[in-house]
Amino acid sequence: MRRCFDLARMGEGFTAPNPMVGAVLVHDGRIIGEGFHARYGEVHAEVNAVRSVKPEDRQLLPHSTLYVSLEPCCIHGRTPPCTSLILQKKIPEVLVSVLDYTAEVKGRGVEILRNNGVKVTTGVLAEEGAELSIIRNTFVAKRRPYIALKFAQSADGFMGVPGRQVWISNKYSKRLSHKLRNRFAAILVGTNTALTDDPSLDNRLWYGSTPVKILLDRKLKVPDSAKLFHSPGSSIVVCEAKPNTTDYPDTVAFLELAFDEHLLDRLLEHLAVKNISSLLVEGGAKILEQFIKRDLWDEAWVFTSEKRLGGGIPAPFVPGTEVQQFHLGNDRVEVLHAIDRREFSSKIAMLSATG
Repeated sequence: MRRCFDLARMGEGFTAPNPMVGAVLVHDGRIIGEGFHARYGEVHAEVNAVRSVKPEDRQLLPHSTLYVSLEPCCIHGRTPPCTSLILQKKIPEVLVSVLDYTAEVKGRGVEILRNNGVKVTTGVLAEEGAELSIIRNTFVAKRRPYIALKFAQSADGFMGVPGRQVWISNKYSKRLSHKLRNRFAAILVGTNTALTDDPSLDNRLWYGSTPVKILLDRKLKVPDSAKLFHSPGSSIVVCEAKPNTTDYPDTVAFLELAFDEHLLDRLLEHLAVKNISSLLVEGGAKILEQFIKRDLWDEAWVFTSEKRLGGGIPAPFVPGTEVQQFHLGNDRVEVLHAIDRREFSSKIAMLSATG
């Protein structure tokens, strides 16, 4: 199963809104096939695992065991259901880590297999499997993107100086930030961050995809010459009123929303409808605080530099549980999980173990 997890992660950044999934076929203790879901719209992990089996080993499929990190799908979307493939190939036993919380699946894939004589075991390394599938399962269960907060702060607790660009974290932390961008489907900043830092918000320091860039710009103060509009990928500008005329690139879309207490709810609802399953919030401080205040976050990445600013924009306090801490050069990185996220992940693991 851990090999399934390793395979699944090879699709990171390319499968959204689908989950990362890995599959391994075993006969008499020997791996005869393996695969992962490589890209959204392409075949699933189980299909790739079957296709990888050598011609001389295909006769072994009716006597093999399939390990898969997420419950096999039973719906016909862009590709046929994997439960049908398993039954077609007469694979007699399937071991699953966690259930798929997609409404049309959620245990039904396991049920179909069992009703057709396949021996199915669920909950194999369920806690690890729940972590691997947390983005997808959060998206389909809560009907909003999985949300991560990310920011850098000085040793004395400041994010920056008003009106002036200040580099806080080091080059290693910057590269990790770009790796995170590959992991998430969209990235969000506000007007002040866009005006002060003029970020590209692309993924130039890591391989993979660039997230959809979302700018909260109530009065359209950010000029159309800003880097984020001209770097790779598409952009969404959230504003109160669209511009009458525009020199923005064709990759820029405008979303009119009221900037009131329901702004974030409406935005997340819109992203869910657009199948944007995960969101990385990079700032600024006021926007981060809004997400924290509304409990609209699942994980947080806090980069703390050894530099001191002596004053400026206070970094927000993230009331989560630290699950990891490490150093990149002189920077300290803390990863925190929201209580609700941890409870949800535990629920997935528990239900999968009893499913």
